[in-house]
Amino acid sequence: MKAVIPVAGIGSRLRPHTHTQPKSLVPVAGNTILGHIIDRLTTAGLTEFVFIVGYLGDKIVRYVRRNYPDLQATFVVQEPREGLGHALWLAREEFRHDPDGVLILLGDTIVDVDLRALLATPGSVLAVKEVKTPSMFGLVETGASGRVSKVVEKPKIPKSNFAMVGLYKLAYPEKLALALEWLRDTDVRTHGEYQLTDALMHLIEQGEVMTTCSVDNWFDCGRKDTLLEANARLLNQPEFLDDLDYSQYPDSVIIPPVSIGRGCQISHSIIGPNVAIGDKTIVRNTIISDSIIGSYSELRSAVMHDCIVGSDASFRGMNHSLNIGDNTEIDYS
Repeated sequence: MKAVIPVAGIGSRLRPHTHTQPKSLVPVAGNTILGHIIDRLTTAGLTEFVFIVGYLGDKIVRYVRRNYPDLQATFVVQEPREGLGHALWLAREEFRHDPDGVLILLGDTIVDVDLRALLATPGSVLAVKEVKTPSMFGLVETGASGRVSKVVEKPKIPKSNFAMVGLYKLAYPEKLALALEWLRDTDVRTHGEYQLTDALMHLIEQGEVMTTCSVDNWFDCGRKDTLLEANARLLNQPEFLDDLDYSQYPDSVIIPPVSIGRGCQISHSIIGPNVAIGDKTIVRNTIISDSIIGSYSELRSAVMHDCIVGSDASFRGMNHSLNIGDNTEIDYS
């Protein structure tokens, strides 16, 4: 089975970080978003990948070839970008003849699910999770039998609160390719773009049976808040809790879980919890919690929480020498 990963988006919700790199290469928990996705898929046994690239796509190509040289990777360019359905339509010849089906996973989405079990499930499967604001998502409605009866993209009046999380296992790639061609030929657009949701609904109307699979956790890493949440959840996995050598930073306090890159210089600081720091970053006299710090950056005399700092960035806070008398209150907030 091939894995198709669309990574062509601009990532406007993560600016300014996406001014210089695609959102799928934004760091999280000691890796990139795309790195976490590829690692999970290869662990589940997938070796053939199709990447749909666009904005700063050359950086994604270099990243994949440098970090995953053994991967059987194909790259398709989406330009202009007219929605997920359009992206998959451009890549359809890369997967339509695969007899084992196709797995589609959005390149800004990290999902906690048993991928091996999902891949072993017969037929087509849509991964879903219950959400509180269903009108913001593509939704799945199911019938009494548990089969998917309808999928709809961001409805004004939702009739379900089960959102599609960006993970789709489709058993019949040729039928998907034909549905994507129908989407283009008839110019069916929702919210101004060609949507995969409309192609899936076309397949359902033609009689294709689809079921759902609930995921444990789902992080749409295209926003700051969910990116930091994903960072915290991933850092709480055993490899980050058990493998850090605290002796490298004898004059600092490390509060796990944290991920600290190679060659970092950390002194007179408190790091953690839920902090990921990239390679060769310098941290002096600083307190950091619940944050992501890029590589080759420098932080001095700062108190930081819920922050995302890019690579090659520098921040220096204020040092104070105070002589404070009785009955005094000072609030720098």
